[in-house]
Amino acid sequence: MSASKIDRVEARTIRVPLDKPTSFSTRQVHHRDYGIVRVTTSDGIQGIGFCYGGSDAGSLVSHAVRELFAPLVLGEDATRVEGLWDRMYSAGVLQGRAGAAMRGLSILDIALWDRNARAAQMPLHRFLGGYHDTTVPAYASGGYYLDGKTPDKLGEELAGYVAQGFKAVKMKVGRLGLAEEEARIRAAREAIGPDVELMLDANNAWRDLPTALRFMERYAPYNPYWIEEPFPVDDIDNHARLAQRTPIPVATGEIETGRWRFKELLDKEAAAILQTDAAVCGGISEYRRIGATAASYGVNLCPHWFHDLHIHLVGSAPNGQLVEYFPDDQVLNFRRLVDTQLEVRDGELVLPTTPGLGFAFDEAALDAYALDPWS
Repeated sequence: MSASKIDRVEARTIRVPLDKPTSFSTRQVHHRDYGIVRVTTSDGIQGIGFCYGGSDAGSLVSHAVRELFAPLVLGEDATRVEGLWDRMYSAGVLQGRAGAAMRGLSILDIALWDRNARAAQMPLHRFLGGYHDTTVPAYASGGYYLDGKTPDKLGEELAGYVAQGFKAVKMKVGRLGLAEEEARIRAAREAIGPDVELMLDANNAWRDLPTALRFMERYAPYNPYWIEEPFPVDDIDNHARLAQRTPIPVATGEIETGRWRFKELLDKEAAAILQTDAAVCGGISEYRRIGATAASYGVNLCPHWFHDLHIHLVGSAPNGQLVEYFPDDQVLNFRRLVDTQLEVRDGELVLPTTPGLGFAFDEAALDAYALDPWS
């Protein structure tokens, strides 16, 4: 047991500019802040964790790790993950059960699971129990708003993903008016054909049910697989009302934290698909609890963001349905910070066979983009 004592916890804030300002339904992003952490145990084995800290003030995550959580785990046995999770959660209640504090807890929890899988010389998906064998289903995520991006160019982008073998693709909606949005979705559907699943992501675009329903009426003829985050994250009741009134399944949960909020989504039938993000919700430990809860409702998880992490969680659970995969580094520019990229085979992601998460940080890239040193 002494060989697994936590000797060092270090955090860092990384800011990576986007090559082109990129728009969602309600905002534009110029750079992304990532909170990263590494945990080192007395046997020299390291584990890493990471999260998206927002488009500004990502250092709040690093402060939470250094000042709030690290003192609670130093000297403790790294294999006692559940006990350490409870200790950190209890200590962080006043600082925030969501947002930067919970993201700090999440990435420390991820680092512990990664460290323990590396110590066991097992890929994380196998260490977690394993479900899929060699590959996991995925969808290609893109379709963002860019200056000069016409509906035809949007269609060409999504058709390019289909040409790579993907059988499902996602695009952004909700920024423009009814006619303009329908033109985009029509171009997308015509470009990818009738047999490819088309997901729509509204990024909290609408504030009331009548407006959302008007858009759903325009979208429905193009057979979307889901409408994602139609309302602000806390407006669970409108998600439920929309789910009752449209044939398009509602997906949400990427910013939610804790099993209790997800249970509310399930109890109110506000989501047919959960998009739980392990780097947001409370780490791998809490993700697994949420996934087990969802399984008892017959609901699948299609986790948000960070395909390098979520391939392991989808790959290790029966109700892990799809990994969100970003084919390039233009939006998920975290790809620039790691030394190994996932392999795509016939539109599915190949499960890593190396220990832990299966990759490490590229230290030169971290130094190039860092806002602060490891500390």
